[in-house]
Amino acid sequence: MNAHVKRHPSIPIIYYLSVTMKIPVIRGIIDRRILVNYAVDPDIAKTLLPPPFTPKIINDKAIAGICLIRLKQVRPKRLPAFIGIGSENGAHRIAVEWREDGELKEGVYIPRRDTSSFFNRLAGGRVFPGKHHQARFDVKEDGLNYHVAFESDDGTVISVDAKLTGSFNKQSVFENLETASAFFKTGALGYSPNGAKYEGLLLNTYKWEIKPLEVSAVRSSFFENESVFPKGSVQFDNALLMTNIAHEWSSVPDKATRL
Repeated sequence: MNAHVKRHPSIPIIYYLSVTMKIPVIRGIIDRRILVNYAVDPDIAKTLLPPPFTPKIINDKAIAGICLIRLKQVRPKRLPAFIGIGSENGAHRIAVEWREDGELKEGVYIPRRDTSSFFNRLAGGRVFPGKHHQARFDVKEDGLNYHVAFESDDGTVISVDAKLTGSFNKQSVFENLETASAFFKTGALGYSPNGAKYEGLLLNTYKWEIKPLEVSAVRSSFFENESVFPKGSVQFDNALLMTNIAHEWSSVPDKATRL
């Protein structure tokens, strides 16, 4: 598809615009974002990261996890909200640092993305950074209790059951909620692999508010895979919630390339 191709009525305009031109800024609402976080042995985390990325360490642990995010009203910045689309999405993430032009940068490396949206899957790696796997999501929530799960087209599974709480997990590697919030706020810049390059995406939120979740059950086929994470090298650390956050996504130059 290119700018001279006529849009078929069955194709949403957001997708038509995304594949006929590069969208510099995308606007929408983060309706719900759950960060399921794990503390990882730094030496194991290093094996999961290609150059130039290295694990960002806190209290002798690397931090990895899954972002379970529902987006609404997603559309190019200058278009009205009513044409925007919504989707459930999951992103496996590792907090990283790297050197760029002599300066230490930080963000997240995102080895895989999953989505409920057929259009996100088609646009992933073309317009949106990183290829997306098609996934079936199971979501039940009432503003206090949250069940979010998905199973992807290749059998990758994640499931979390949690409820809002007023206290942060005392067993966490983070000292408190404020420390955790500051740590994850610096992960706004993410890189996803696509062929011979890493595609960058910057998240800008109009407000930053994180609440703690008390987790009653969590399952991850990725973090439970002992061929990737030998026994004792990874443990669940905490879960955090964000809701109703206006935001923008913008692409950044693909500076972090495979070496």
